Amino acid sequence: MITISTDKTKLQINVIHSFLTNSYWAKGRTVSEVKKTIENCLCFGVYINDNQIGFGRVATDYTVFAYLMDIFILPEHRGNGYSKKLIETITQVKELQQCKTWMLKTKDAQGLYKQYGFTELKHPERVLERILK
Repeated sequence: MITISTDKTKLQINVIHSFLTNSYWAKGRTVSEVKKTIENCLCFGVYINDNQIGFGRVATDYTVFAYLMDIFILPEHRGNGYSKKLIETITQVKELQQCKTWMLKTKDAQGLYKQYGFTELKHPERVLERILK
């Protein structure tokens, strides 16, 4: 049985940093950077018996826009439906119900997110990005 909480005091920074700094999207992210991202987002910790096994955060203005980021379940806990429960919790949380536009980037989890209403961009010509190296 898992517990999902938005209580930032429960987050285990070492678990989050260890996973993220080795992920394809956050390789090399420092502990300080992880802490800063947590401070500035709505965060979700996934726990089994108070041990953190997953994480996700949403950059949002709580009114118009929500951007899912850093979503993960530790490899040894995958295959149990925990990522589905995490995305379901995030997309249904009361604080974000007013947001009309939700976005995310993923290299390999499109199937998961499509189950919760995410689609490819309808008008990609309207979306721009700026990536600094």
